[in-house]
Amino acid sequence: MSELQDRYIRFDWAIKRLLRQKANFDVLEGFLTVFIGEPIQIIEILESEGNQEAADDKFNRVDIKAKNSKGEIIIVEVQNTRELYYLERILYGVAKAITEHISLGQSYSEVKKVYSISILYFDIGKGTDYLYHGQTRFIGVHTHDELLVNMKERDVIVARTPATVFPEYILIRVNEFNSVAVTPLEEWMRYLKEGVINKDTTAPGLSQAREKLRYYSMTPQERRIYDEHLNAVMIQNDVLSSAKLEGLQEGKQIGIQMGIAEGKQLGIEEGKQHERLKNAANMKKLGIAPELIAQATGLTLKEIEKL
Repeated sequence: MSELQDRYIRFDWAIKRLLRQKANFDVLEGFLTVFIGEPIQIIEILESEGNQEAADDKFNRVDIKAKNSKGEIIIVEVQNTRELYYLERILYGVAKAITEHISLGQSYSEVKKVYSISILYFDIGKGTDYLYHGQTRFIGVHTHDELLVNMKERDVIVARTPATVFPEYILIRVNEFNSVAVTPLEEWMRYLKEGVINKDTTAPGLSQAREKLRYYSMTPQERRIYDEHLNAVMIQNDVLSSAKLEGLQEGKQIGIQMGIAEGKQLGIEEGKQHERLKNAANMKKLGIAPELIAQATGLTLKEIEKL
């Protein structure tokens, strides 16, 4: 029974449903303190178009926007499935946060620094660390290597922007964490990945989370909705992974059969298109909105309508 009592609500659900309440700010403040590296005091949760409450947004990022005691803006996003042009999107989100909170006629000196924290449950690129931090380059906090993203994602960063104004990005690679949790950072990583919190934890925010985010503290109806959310995420990830593998294999096979460079290129392109169409068809079966399918696959609404 102790295992059941120690099961906790996943952070993506908690940050959307529970951590907006002032009574639970201590959990969020502890999380931010660990990952930003300095004491954080939340003054208020800010409204944003990204803070969605609709039932059909379960595959979108789950985000929260807050203001700390310095007046700086902190954006936290949880991304369960891969999204094309992810870095371009978080850069737009940061820019929008800046413009939303400066009035017309104010001096540009009033622009506040923004911290953007992305909790990623997909592989954004090549790197040996599970935690990256940077402004124009993402450097591993532990291994000091640079996270490599594809060309389209890397090109979005404007290197000449002064570091004191340009947003800081913290990429938390949940799936890459496989250490024994010892430090507060590692304890938070274990909770993000496995939903486990040590009984004797002293990590900022986690002791509070033990009391406030218990799975069995929710009502039966809330637990049912939460369980459906987890099941939908698992199905979606499985669908995307399977479709990607099948699409790549078919693309490679076409290229081999052609036997020439043009054939290989055609095979790759057809494989990619097959992957996109298969992904879209499966997502459509799950009842995902066409606009979200288009955003995730790069297909047009007309192509999706024909599926």
